[in-house]
Order: sequence, then structure tokens, then C-alpha cells
Amino acid sequence: MALSMTCDGVKRRDFLKIGTLGFTGLTLSSYLRMVDAGQAKPQKAKSAIFIELSGGPSHMDTFDLKPESSSEYRGEFKPIKTKVDGIEISEHLPKLAACMDKFALLRGVSHSVAAHALGRSYVNTGNRPLPSLEYPGYGAVFTKENPGPDNLPPYVSIPNSTQKPGFLGVKHAPLNTGATPRPGQPFNVRGISLRSGLTVENIERRESLLRDIDQTFSGLEKNSQLIEGLDRFGQQAHSIITSKRARDAFDISKESPAFAKQFGESSFGQSCLLASRLVESGVRFVTVSMGGWDTHRNNWDSLENRLLPPFDEGLSALFTGLEEKGLLESTAVYVTGEFGRTPKINTTRGGRDHYPRCMFMLMAGGQVKGGQVIGKSTENGTEPADEGRSPDDVAASFYHNLGIDFTKEYHTNTGRPITIVRDGAVIDQLFS
Repeated sequence: MALSMTCDGVKRRDFLKIGTLGFTGLTLSSYLRMVDAGQAKPQKAKSAIFIELSGGPSHMDTFDLKPESSSEYRGEFKPIKTKVDGIEISEHLPKLAACMDKFALLRGVSHSVAAHALGRSYVNTGNRPLPSLEYPGYGAVFTKENPGPDNLPPYVSIPNSTQKPGFLGVKHAPLNTGATPRPGQPFNVRGISLRSGLTVENIERRESLLRDIDQTFSGLEKNSQLIEGLDRFGQQAHSIITSKRARDAFDISKESPAFAKQFGESSFGQSCLLASRLVESGVRFVTVSMGGWDTHRNNWDSLENRLLPPFDEGLSALFTGLEEKGLLESTAVYVTGEFGRTPKINTTRGGRDHYPRCMFMLMAGGQVKGGQVIGKSTENGTEPADEGRSPDDVAASFYHNLGIDFTKEYHTNTGRPITIVRDGAVIDQLFS
């Protein structure tokens, strides 16, 4: 995947360097009657896919068009109808329009952090950034609560992620693939694929030697979060490298050609294909990063010809593919950038600038009810037209969908109690 750079000069390869390494006895109809009667509760999602649109996508040209606004605000794209009556999105998102029933659209999400790095930190944790504390991202929290099998990485980022483990420590960092898959080819991931004639027997011999060394230096491990994390990585790396299950999980060439075709050949589409395969294989949390959305210049040309076609193809295939495999009800999906872009057009540069006061987010899977729009923006898309929602509220809702109490307290290594999401409330409409 080609590198993309935002206006603050941060390359995606610099985002995160750490971590690369039925109901028996019940018929369906009986269960549904119990749910309706309040005697049973729907299952929480057991895995998650977080998609980050780095740079800040324009809400006015994607999911919140304002065709009746003045020329100062109105973009070049036209809205089209979707599968759900009364909901319209951009003409350059036809495949997402056709599966609108599978996801919920949040409009008028609002915050006040207009810098890329800080905005990313906010939407990746659900907590407004503080200089004195680094909050853990969703993947770190979810995999802490749901570790997953030993022979699979619990948390994978394709190709990398801005989500950090924060005060939870390096042992909860993701495995970064460092690259994106190519159509029809086995995907080699550093630390999982065996290369250059290396065999499982070689790995076993090296592991035996490392155990001897570890015993010698075991006294140094006390009170060291870094050493604890590295030790955990070493132990799990051995389990993963010697596991055929893990290598197969990353091998998208084993998907049927008919299933894989719908994802297209773009890096983003292939990353979505890999994400679906990973959660099917048992990986708990996957992030997919797609950059290039920092469209200060040539906004509409960039969207029409470079960004929206692969995004539309890949994300729609992810939704329909998860449903086809019976995974959508068990996989929570969250799609967001760090902010929106200015409703008022920057006419000198043909683009839109940073704008956190109004943006869109998408959620699907688990208990999320698809085919609905939650919230709305004002006539010119400048701010929420109702009470508005914050990234904190969306984070609380995401954790709720994953069965995690967002008010739960963790403790830093100094004993400081920290709530998973400091502010925010569950958006009940998402689940009704």
C-alpha cells in the first residue's frame, strides 16, 4: 500500500511501531419467543472490525449531502436513493446505497479537536486526549476482556493503526501486518509466515534456547510492564508461528473466487477481505486503515476517482460478506475518520479543511439495527441540528455492543483508577 501523508506531515507507517512482531435444547422459534418476552437477551458481538479513514472524510460529499444549500457549501456530487426509503447518500457510493439496510448512519457527530493526531486519539479511544494520560484504544480494551485462543493473534491491524495500548501496556498492542494483501495471493505476515527454509522444528529448537535464557534473567521481570509485554509476545509468537490455524487465517487465497471477487482488487478491498477472514478464524479485533482523506485540495476529484470507488466496493463487500458467512450478528463494525471537513468550500484550493464540529460515523453488526439514520445536521451541515452525539457516546455504544461495561475502572501501573470511557452515554436508538 502506498504511503499517504496528512497535512501535519505524519506518515501512516509511523502510526504505531509497537506490536509488529446454538442454544442446545432450544429451537430457533422458541429462542425468539423468549427474546420477545424478555426472558433471554440477544448475544453481544464476539469480535470487532474498526475501520479508520485517516485524514478526515468530508461528510458533505459522502453521507450527509446538502443539495439545497447555497453554492458556498453545496458540493459537486448529487445524492442517490438507497435501499431504505427516505435515506440518501452520495452518487459515488452506489454499492453502499444498495446495502443501506445492513448499517446505521450517524450524522451530526461533533467534537472540537481539529488536529489530526489528537482527533485520531479521540475517536480511537472515546476519550478526549489528555497530556497526562494515554488512553488505550478499543482493540486493547476488547482483547484484554476477551483474549482469544493462544494460537491466534487476538488483535491485528491492517496494515497498521493509530490505536495504542496506552496505560494497559505493550502486551495489549496489535500485531501490525505492515502491508496489505494482493488478490488471490497468500499473505505473508512477519512473525507468522515461515520463510527462507525455516521450519517448525527450527522454531522449536530456538524456543528451547530462549527458555533457558529466560530462566537466567527471570528476576529482572518484576514490575516491568515492557518486559512483561515482550515476554507475552515471545510466548504467543511461538504458539502462532507453529500454528497452521494462524497461517491459514491470513491466507486469503483460500477464499472462494466468487466470494473474494466482490471485494475488488484495491488495497482497501483486499484488507476488508482479510479482516472478514480473520474474524471468521477467531481473531477478536481487527483494524483496517485507509488514508488519503485529507482533501484540502482537489476534494471532488480525489473523492470521485481515488477514494470513494474502493471504499464503496470494499466496505459494502465487508457488510454483505459478513452476513453471507453468518458473521454480521457476531461482529461489531465501526467506521470513522478523525473529523469531518468544512461545509464551506475553500474555493482557492478546490477543497474542504478540517472540521470536527460535524462529521459522520457508521456502525453495523452485533445488536446494531441497520437501515437507519441517527442524528442530523443543520441546513448547511455546519453543526448538529439536534442534541448531537460525541465520540464518547459512540464509544460507549461500541463497547455496549461488545458486551463491555464502558464505566468499568482499570488501574494504571501507579494505581490510578481510570474509567474505560470517561464521558459518554449509550445511544439507545442504535439498538432499537
